[in-house]
Amino acid sequence: MVRVPFRAAADRVWHRLSQLVRPASRSRTAAPKASRATDRTGATGPAGPKAPRPAVPGDLAAPARSPWLRALGMLAVVVLGAWLGLLAVGSIRTPVGPMDTNMTLRPSLTGGSKINVAPLGALELDSHIAPLRLDVDVDRLDPERSQALVDQPERFSGLQDEVTRDVAAGTRELAVRSCVAVISGATALGLVVYRRPRRALAAGGLALTLLAASGVSAYATWNPKSVLEPKFSGLLSSAPSLVGDARSIVTEFDMYQQELARLVTNVTKLYDATSTLPVYQPDPGTIRALHVSDIHLNPAAWHIIASLVEQYEIDVIIDSGDTMDHGSAAENGFLDPIRDLGAPYVWVRGNHDSTVTQDYLEKFRNVRVLDDGKAVDVGGLRIAGTGDASFTPDRTGPGGNKAAAQLEGARLATALRDQERAGTPVDIAVAHDPNTARATDGTVPLVLSGHLHRRINEQLKLGTRLKVEGSTGGGGLRAVQNEKPEKVHASVLYLDRSTRRLQAWDEITLGGLGLTTAEVSRHLPEENLKKDSPGSPSPSPSSASSSPSATRSPGRPTPSP
Repeated sequence: MVRVPFRAAADRVWHRLSQLVRPASRSRTAAPKASRATDRTGATGPAGPKAPRPAVPGDLAAPARSPWLRALGMLAVVVLGAWLGLLAVGSIRTPVGPMDTNMTLRPSLTGGSKINVAPLGALELDSHIAPLRLDVDVDRLDPERSQALVDQPERFSGLQDEVTRDVAAGTRELAVRSCVAVISGATALGLVVYRRPRRALAAGGLALTLLAASGVSAYATWNPKSVLEPKFSGLLSSAPSLVGDARSIVTEFDMYQQELARLVTNVTKLYDATSTLPVYQPDPGTIRALHVSDIHLNPAAWHIIASLVEQYEIDVIIDSGDTMDHGSAAENGFLDPIRDLGAPYVWVRGNHDSTVTQDYLEKFRNVRVLDDGKAVDVGGLRIAGTGDASFTPDRTGPGGNKAAAQLEGARLATALRDQERAGTPVDIAVAHDPNTARATDGTVPLVLSGHLHRRINEQLKLGTRLKVEGSTGGGGLRAVQNEKPEKVHASVLYLDRSTRRLQAWDEITLGGLGLTTAEVSRHLPEENLKKDSPGSPSPSPSSASSSPSATRSPGRPTPSP
């Protein structure tokens, strides 16, 4: 007799929990049955069925809240079931040219595509915006197919069509299998949770609807030009150093299929060259400038800069200031490694740099100190700049005197106009504070600055491009005070030697203290992207863009920043 009350209480708890995920109609139909059973038996004691309890405000089982909870429960079941279905069977193995790959659709907040080339690293593309990401894992290189390509280079000419066919076939098969996986997973989990075929089928239908909406979103936002701005990680972060002439950067990547074929070609050759990574062969048609800023007494910055100078064959280094922390004479010895960086060094004073710092640097043979709009010819470029209007070594965050910075910018703009009138126009202007740099709009094609410890790329109203660099010193010693260490930032600028105009740039990002990660992102100016439409005819690849990946240089390993 003691079991009866406990069993009745357990039944009531189960009834309340089931109402959160099961339809209210089942609860409503259960009540009359219980009443009829009570009428037939006439039981009124603890052992007899009880009539349904009236809804109480705030009760979780109340009908006022159950539709929302049921909808959220259904959505959770569908999403979880679809995800489990994709994990279980939502991937395919398919050959792409000489490589065996594994294609998978994964849930994602941002979408895009990721190509994993173990053990070299990964390449990410902002190919689409949808809650699904395409992962392509290069599992292995088929020895027979790859050897045939290496032995017969003429076969690379037909690789584009082969890769296009392989990718199209793999994508179709992946789409069909993903549909089956999503519907099956959502339906199966719906049947387990709701225990009713109609609700399970409803879960499968909702999953199919969500998948179709994701496909429409991916199709509507598909961006074949995303291959122009890939993000490399791991050892593949060395790949952008393989670019040739700056004009080739703009014109060689005009069709997605061609770039995909070229990627397969390069990966094939990278696998073949197992002992070393390919080394860039210098091309006289490109000027490479390395933009650094806000080193803040971090000695590791000099090793990073030296490595980038060697790896990218840098023609000139441009430092937009805040090399020091306090600008004292005792800090001057920190600047001595600049003499051995292997490239001319252009420098402007930051708000943490003093005139003492400036005087010390002016004694270095390879350093060009710019102030008060002074212009110099270095590395094939004409560069002008000015020091920061304020000296605030004790300030710990961005800010400063905006009015003074703008006034200094007006003076720099005047100097730039004077250079234009004299027939010696300036290619790049440099100022530490972005407020100073913005005042030069319309007087120079490109202006560089720092100060904010974060990157900004902006096309100003009158046509000048403003590029603000992050901290190449990872915030310096003060970075240890932050919850997370700042990352190390630098950029390689590619400029045409004849026009001195910016053609592309690589944003280099290294992990903070410890430097455990490395990323290189390729970017092109908007005007070059417009000219480089996917429908335009493709020029034949130049040797500068296609052959370096096959070059082996055992005597010179690729430096690691």
